[in-house]
Amino acid sequence: MDKKTFYITTPIYYPSAKLHIGHAYCTTIADAIARFKRLAGYDVFFLTGSDEHGQKIQRKAEEEGIQPIEYVDRIVAGFQNLWRRLNISNDDFIRTTEPRHQRVVQEIFKRIYEKGDIYKGEYKGLYCTPCESYWLERQLVDGKCPDCGRPVEEVAEEAYFFKLSKYADRLLQHIQDHPEFIQPVSRRNEMINFIKQGLEDLCISRTSFNWGIPVPMDPKHVIYVWFDALTNYLTPIGFLDDPEKFARFWPADLHLVGKEIVRFHTIIWPIILMALDLPLPKKVYGHGWLIVDGDKMSKSKGNVVDPIALIDEFGPDAIRYFLLREINLGQDGNFSRDALIGRINADLANDLGNLLHRTLNMIGKFQQGVVRAPSGQSPLDAALITDAMATVEKFTAGMENMELSPTIKLIWAFIGRANKYIDETAPWALAKDPDQRQALANVLYNLAESLRIISVLIAPFMPATAPKIWKQLGLPTDFSAVQLQDIETWGGMPVNLPIGTPEQLFPRIEIEAPHEVPTAALKPDKLPAEPVKTAEEKEITIEDFGKIHLRVVKILSAECVPKTEKLLKLTVDLGNEHREIVSGIAQHYDPADLVGKNVVMVINLKPAKIRGILSHGMVLAASQADDLKLVSINMPVGSQVK
Repeated sequence: MDKKTFYITTPIYYPSAKLHIGHAYCTTIADAIARFKRLAGYDVFFLTGSDEHGQKIQRKAEEEGIQPIEYVDRIVAGFQNLWRRLNISNDDFIRTTEPRHQRVVQEIFKRIYEKGDIYKGEYKGLYCTPCESYWLERQLVDGKCPDCGRPVEEVAEEAYFFKLSKYADRLLQHIQDHPEFIQPVSRRNEMINFIKQGLEDLCISRTSFNWGIPVPMDPKHVIYVWFDALTNYLTPIGFLDDPEKFARFWPADLHLVGKEIVRFHTIIWPIILMALDLPLPKKVYGHGWLIVDGDKMSKSKGNVVDPIALIDEFGPDAIRYFLLREINLGQDGNFSRDALIGRINADLANDLGNLLHRTLNMIGKFQQGVVRAPSGQSPLDAALITDAMATVEKFTAGMENMELSPTIKLIWAFIGRANKYIDETAPWALAKDPDQRQALANVLYNLAESLRIISVLIAPFMPATAPKIWKQLGLPTDFSAVQLQDIETWGGMPVNLPIGTPEQLFPRIEIEAPHEVPTAALKPDKLPAEPVKTAEEKEITIEDFGKIHLRVVKILSAECVPKTEKLLKLTVDLGNEHREIVSGIAQHYDPADLVGKNVVMVINLKPAKIRGILSHGMVLAASQADDLKLVSINMPVGSQVK
C-alpha cells in the first residue's frame, strides 16, 4: 500500500539581508513537523527556498555596484549554510531565479491571461518597496505602509492586472466551509474581515525596473514579485514536468508562514489557484513573531540575533529545543540569552543529560555494562511503563495537532518521571543485596528502555541528540531507519548487548550566581536596631508616585520556575510588547488558572535576574495573613492605571 503523503512548506525568504533567529524559528517548526511525519510513516516533501526578485533587490545591488544575481547568490549561500548548520531536512531548496521556476511562472501567467483573468491597464497608486506591496489610500496607517510602517511611493505605469475581485465571494465561501484552512482562528478572522471590505484587482507587473521574470507576451513588463514567489510551491513538485509527482503531493498539506504574510497566502495565492482550476492548500498557518528581551527585532535597535553565532556557541539542538519549547505556536514568543542558558542547564544538562548519564553509569558499574533481561514487575515498574506508553500516545496526538511546545513539555514530564523512578527504586541499594539481582536488572532495563523511547520522541526537535542517545545505549539498528511504531509497545530494548560509552550530551553552562530581588512580601531576617516607620506611615509626594508606571497587562503563559516552590515565570502582553517576569505567587495560584487574566503591573521596575531569568516588571497583589490575590481588572490591555 502507498504511504500517506505530506507536503509542507516554509515561506521562501527574501535575500535583502542575512537571516535572523526569527527565520530560524519558522524553519525549525516546519522541520520538526516534517521529521515527525516521516517518523509516523508518511512520504514527506519539505520545501524551503529564497524569493530573489523585485525592486528592493535591484536597488540594493545597484548600491553595491554589482548585478542583482551576484548579490542574491552571496546572501542565499548564507541561507543554505544556516539550514545545514541547524540540521534542517528540506527535500528541495527553490530559488526563484532558477530556469525551472521561470518556466512555471510564465506558464501560469499565460494560462490565467488566456482565461481572461489577467488584463492590461494603467496602475496609479501607492507602493511599499520594502514589503513589495500595493496599497489603497484607505488602507494606510498614518499615511504609511500598514505592514512595516515605512513611507509608500506613488507609482504610475502601464501594468497587467489580475482579477482578484472576481473570486472574492468564492474564496470567502471556501474559508467559511473549511475552518481549518486558515489557522490560528485569529488570523482566519482577520482575513475574513479583509475580504469583506472588498478586494481590488491586483497589479501584477512592473515596467520601472527589470529584475524579475518577464511577462511572456510582453517582455518589457516583469511579473510582480508576489505572483512570482507564491507559485514557487508548484515548481519542485512537478507542476510542468512530473504529473505523477504533482498528483501525489498537491494540494499542499501545510504552508507555514509568518503572520505578516498570511494575507498573501490566504487571498492572492488561493485566487491564483482558483484561476488555474487547482485545489487549494489544506492549511495555511500564520505563526507569531519572535521578539528579543521583550522588544521586536530591528536593525536600528541593534537587537537582531544571528542564529549562526548561537549555533557556534550552544550547538544546533539547544537552539532548536529552546525555540520550539519556549514558544506556543501561533503566539508571539520572547527570545533571551538568559532564558536559553536556563533551559540548557535545567532541561538538557540536568534532566535529560543526568538521566542518561546516571543510567549508563549504573549499568556499567552494577552489570558490567550489559543490559540484562527483565523478569517480573513491581508496582513502581508498572507505573513507569504505563506513563511511558501514555506519553507516546499523547506525543502522537499532540504533534498531529501541531502542539509543539506542549508536546515537548509532555516528553520532559516523562524524563522527570524517569529521574524520580531512579530515586524511588534506589538501584545502588539493590546492587548491595544479591537477592535483589533481578529487581536491579528490571530497574536498569526499564531505564534503558525509557531512554530508547525518549530518544525517538525528541528526534523531531533534536535530530543530532537523538542518535547520540541511541548510540550510547548500544542499540544495533541505524537510527535513521527508526519509526514511531518501534516505540508504541514496551520492550524494544535488546538484552545481553553491551552499552556504548557514556558521554556528556550538554555540558552545564556556568553563569553568575542568581539572586532574588526583595519584595514587600518578604520579611527581613533581622529587625533594625531603631524603630522605623511602617510602609503605611511613610509619606511620598505626588512626584514620587508619578515615577511608578502602572499598566493593565494580560497573562499569556505561566509556569513554575524549576527548583523553587514560590516562583512562577509569567509572560505578559503590555499591548505593545511582551515581557517575562518572575513572581512569588506559586503557592497561591495554579499556573493554568492565570492564563488570560488581566492584571496590574509595574512596568518601569529595574530588571533583575531571578534564578537565571531576567524579570522585567512586577505584578501587583493584595495580601492578608496567608491569603494573596492578584489585582485583576476588567480594562483593555495597555490601559494606564493612575
